[in-house]
Amino acid sequence: MPLRTVELFCDVVALRSFSKAASERDVTQSSVSQSIAALEKRLAVQLIDRSKRPFELTPAGVVYHEGCRTLLDEYRKLEDRVRKMVDKVVGKVRIAAIYSVGLSEMDRYVAKFREQFPEVELRIDYLHPDEVYRRVSADEADLGLVSFPKEGGEFTAQEWQQQPMVLVVPPDHKLVDEGREQSGVPAQALEGEDFVCFTEELKIRRQMDRWLKGEKISVNMVHSFDNIENIKRAVEIGSGVSILPEPTVRREVDAGTLVALHFKDVAWHRPIGVIHRRNKTLSTAASKFTELLKAPVDSLPPVDRSNGHKNGRVKSVQTVAT
Repeated sequence: MPLRTVELFCDVVALRSFSKAASERDVTQSSVSQSIAALEKRLAVQLIDRSKRPFELTPAGVVYHEGCRTLLDEYRKLEDRVRKMVDKVVGKVRIAAIYSVGLSEMDRYVAKFREQFPEVELRIDYLHPDEVYRRVSADEADLGLVSFPKEGGEFTAQEWQQQPMVLVVPPDHKLVDEGREQSGVPAQALEGEDFVCFTEELKIRRQMDRWLKGEKISVNMVHSFDNIENIKRAVEIGSGVSILPEPTVRREVDAGTLVALHFKDVAWHRPIGVIHRRNKTLSTAASKFTELLKAPVDSLPPVDRSNGHKNGRVKSVQTVAT
C-alpha cells in the first residue's frame, strides 16, 4: 500500500472533506476519491460512510485511521532521525492557533522561520480554542497556540507570552483624551460603560468577569462574540468599549480606527501558551519553531507584505474563531 494513500486518507479524515484534502495535496478531488475507493476495495471494507453529511468513519474506518496515524507518526520519526544525521531540517509543521493570537506578530515569526528553514512546509490554521485542543489531541496538529493553556492530562504546555490587556475604544471616545493626558485610565472608568465582550463559554470571558468583579466594576454588556474581529468591528462603529490583548489591536491602532488605553491601577494580562501531546515526540522542525517563539517579537524583522507568503512553503487557513 503506497504511503501516499495513507496520507490522503488521514488528510480526508482530519479536514473532514475530500475537496480540502485534494487542495492540501495539490491534486484533484477525483483522484482523492479514487484513491480512497481503491483502498476500501483492497481492504474489502467500507472506511467512510459517505451517505451522511458530513461523512462519518465506519467502525472499521476508526480502527484503520488510528493505525494509519501511528504508522505515519513512526515514519516521520524515522525520517527525522535520518535527517538529524546530516543536520537537515525538512518536513512539515502543523500548527493550530486561536485567531486572537496576534496575526501581525505571527506573521513575523512565520517569515523568520521560513527564512531559516526554507524546506519546511509550515501550516497554520486559525480556529476556535476547543478545535485547537481537539486537533492537537487527535494528532492533526503538532502544536497548539492557546490562551490560558491547560496543563496536565494529555497535554503539556509551555508559556509563550503574557499579553497586556488594554481598554479599546473608538477614536472619538470621551476617555481618549483623559487616557493620553494621564498615561492611562483607572479601571473604574469602565463603570457603566456599554461593553462588547467575548461569549461566556470562552475562558478569556470568564477571566474578564473575575477581573471586573474583583474591582467591583459593573458594565453594560451590549454584545458578545466568539470572534475577536467582530468585537473590534463593533467597537469601531461605536457600539461600546472592550478589553482586548494589546497585540491583537496593533493593526487597528496603527490605522487610527481604534485607540488602546493602558490601565493605571491594574495589571491584567492574558497568558498565551504552546501546547502539544504529552507523549508525542516533536519533530526537529516543530522543535525549531517552538525555539523560535522564544525570541522577542521586536527582535524579528517586519514582514514585507508586498510578497506576502506566496513564495514560501507556508499555508495559512483563517477560520472564524477567537
